[in-house]
Amino acid sequence: MTPNSRIVITGGTGFVGTAVCAQLSQAWPGATLVVPTRQLGAARHIQSLPGVLPLRCNVHDPAQAAAVLQGADALVHLVAILHGSTAQFDAVHVQLPRTLAHAARQAGVGRVVHVSALGVSATAPSAYLRSKAGGEAVWAASGLPLQLLRPSVIFGADDHFTNLFAQLQRVFPLLPLAGADARFQPVAVGDVAQAVVAALRPTLPDDPVVECAGPEVLTLRQIVQQVGEMAGCARPVIGLPEAAGLLQATLMGLMPGTPLMSRDNVLSMRVPNVATGQHPGLAALGILPQALASLAAHFAPRPAYRRW
Repeated sequence: MTPNSRIVITGGTGFVGTAVCAQLSQAWPGATLVVPTRQLGAARHIQSLPGVLPLRCNVHDPAQAAAVLQGADALVHLVAILHGSTAQFDAVHVQLPRTLAHAARQAGVGRVVHVSALGVSATAPSAYLRSKAGGEAVWAASGLPLQLLRPSVIFGADDHFTNLFAQLQRVFPLLPLAGADARFQPVAVGDVAQAVVAALRPTLPDDPVVECAGPEVLTLRQIVQQVGEMAGCARPVIGLPEAAGLLQATLMGLMPGTPLMSRDNVLSMRVPNVATGQHPGLAALGILPQALASLAAHFAPRPAYRRW
């Protein structure tokens, strides 16, 4: 990349995308960071960043994807969903990369950075992990210069993951939890954003895959307990057998809105969400990962101010 590069960031208005835009804006002050979005209002929180250019665009449409990638030097692909049917996972994680890969080849895009996930496999127990593996395969077959980043669960001050567990512990006296013994290696959103920046630089590991994981392996129970302690509302965690967890997730799926946990999420937790050691980690990109405890300041009680 050069100071005047044009970088397209799909999914740039989301939790990870916001951090990526901020890091790229700082790393390349003269670059144009194009963020396609179906609703420009979703880009309000990033449009003040230097170089960020939100564009109304539906990247699922081949013609619109081709137009937004014209003249692009690089593509950072972040679009993903955690909940949905097998068809929805396929549409977002496989068909969308296929559309973008074709458009990127036609546009002569010089580098693609794709954020995937740890544990992906064509034979994984969940549709999420299988579809993410399908997306990786699409990019690998595209012939485009590619860097794959596979993060564990991503945490940050604005995440849905840790904030949800803090909120639940503030409300309920105990927490029944599916997959309580599932293992994760939580990684900070800022570290993943740094990895994206590093993946756009010319000096990279020879391996096209980088595992983005934090410094500690924790069970889901330990994560929830640590979040509760940081938020000052720790509650007992009651681990549920998988059958009970699947039933709990089924009932949650009947409620309106986005479910807290789906059956597919429970099935995903059969696979340890930790680095395998078969690929380089964040250290190979010069990044010292932060621990979950770095969120302590976010969860610390705010001081009360007296009105005079």
